[in-house]
Amino acid sequence: MPSTSSPTMSFQKHRLANGLTIVAEVDPAAHSAAAGFFVKTGARDEVTPLMGVSHFLEHMMFKGTSDLTAEELNRRFDEIGARNNAFTSNEMTCFYAHLLPEYLGQGVDLLGRMMRPALNPKDFDTEKGVILEEIAMYKDNPFWVLYEACIEKHFGTHPLSHRVLGTTETITALQRDQMKGYFDTRYSADNTLVALAGRMDFDAVCGQIEKLCGDWKPTRVGRDNSHPPLAGGSFEMKSAKVSRAYMLALCSAPAINDKRRYAAAILAQILGNPDNSRFHWSLIEPGLAEEAQASYDPHDGFGEFFVFASGDPERADEIWTIVQKELDSLIASLTQNDLDLLINKFATGATVGGERPADRMQRLGRLWTYLGEYITLERELDQIRAVTLADMRATAEAFPIKPVTTGRLVPQ
Repeated sequence: MPSTSSPTMSFQKHRLANGLTIVAEVDPAAHSAAAGFFVKTGARDEVTPLMGVSHFLEHMMFKGTSDLTAEELNRRFDEIGARNNAFTSNEMTCFYAHLLPEYLGQGVDLLGRMMRPALNPKDFDTEKGVILEEIAMYKDNPFWVLYEACIEKHFGTHPLSHRVLGTTETITALQRDQMKGYFDTRYSADNTLVALAGRMDFDAVCGQIEKLCGDWKPTRVGRDNSHPPLAGGSFEMKSAKVSRAYMLALCSAPAINDKRRYAAAILAQILGNPDNSRFHWSLIEPGLAEEAQASYDPHDGFGEFFVFASGDPERADEIWTIVQKELDSLIASLTQNDLDLLINKFATGATVGGERPADRMQRLGRLWTYLGEYITLERELDQIRAVTLADMRATAEAFPIKPVTTGRLVPQ
C-alpha cells in the first residue's frame, strides 16, 4: 500500500504553561495549511436548563471581539482566502481555517482572537432568534425528529440525551450571563487544543499562539466518561407532516478508546453501507425501502450503532422484519471478501484524506481531543488491515447489534 504521508512530514507538539496544547503534522512539501481550535465541550457537558448553549456559543464566536467587529472578522478571513467555519457536537466544538501557507499566521491570529468573543448582549438577542429558527427548521426534518426522540429515549435523564441545538424552551430562557459563565468554565486553556497541518514554521506558530493565548486561564474542568445507564425501550410517533414511515434503532458499541472500534466500523459498513451492503441488497435493490443504512459512532466512554430505514408506511413492518433478519444473521454471514472490500475502501478514504492538510488537521484534532495521543494514518491503516474475521465476530458478540432503543415515525 502506498504511503499516506509525505516523506518529509513530521509530528510536532508543544504545551503552553497554562495547559493549552499545540499539535501539528508539519509537511514542507504541502501546498496549503490548516489550523483548528478544538474545545472539549459539547451538549453532553451542559446542565439540562442550558441545553444548546455550546452550539449557541459557537454562533456568538463569529460576532466579533472587543476590538474586531463581526464584519471586520469576516472580511479579514475573506482577504486571505481562508475557508473557515466551525462545528459543535455532543463532545467538542471546533473553529478552523484552511488556507495558503503564507497566510497561516494571519489565520491563526484571527482564530485565536475570535476564541475570546465580546458576547455583546445585543448580538446575543439577535442570534437567539437565528437559533430558534434553526430549531424550527430541524423540526421539519423527519429523520432529525426521530433521531432526537430516540436519543432522549435511549439515555433518559443523562446529559447524553441533550440535543445539540437545544430546545425552543431552553434557548428562549437562556441568558447572556449564563452563556458567559459556561464559556469561562469550558473554554479554558487546559480544555483547548490547537491542531495544525501542512506547510509551516512550527516554532513561529507556537510563539504566535503563546502571545495570543498565553494569558488564558486553566480551570481543570473535566468530563465524566463512565458508560451511561441506558433507559431504552420502543415507541411510535405519529405526525401529519410525514407521508413515509421512518424507523431507527440504537445499539451499544465500543468507545472511541476501545481498539475494537475498527472492527465495529467495518461491521456497520458491511451491514448498512449506502452503496453495497446487506441492507442495500435485501431492502434497497428489491425496492422495499427507500433508505436503509447502518453506522457506527464512537464517543468518550461509549459508542453506538445506528440502524435506519424508511419506506412505504404499509410496508413498514415488512421492512423492519428484514432489518431484524439481517441483524440476526450478520455474524454467521461474514466472509473474508466482506472484510477485504471494506479494508480497501478505508485505505482509499485515508489515502485521499492524507493528501489534504485540512483533513489531516481535523483528524489530528479530533483524535488528540479524545485520546491525547498521536496516531499516524499509516498506523491506523495497519490496525484496520490487522482486523480479522475472528475479531469482527468477537466484537459483534461483545456488542450485539440488537436494538436497545427503537423508534418509529409514521403518518398520522
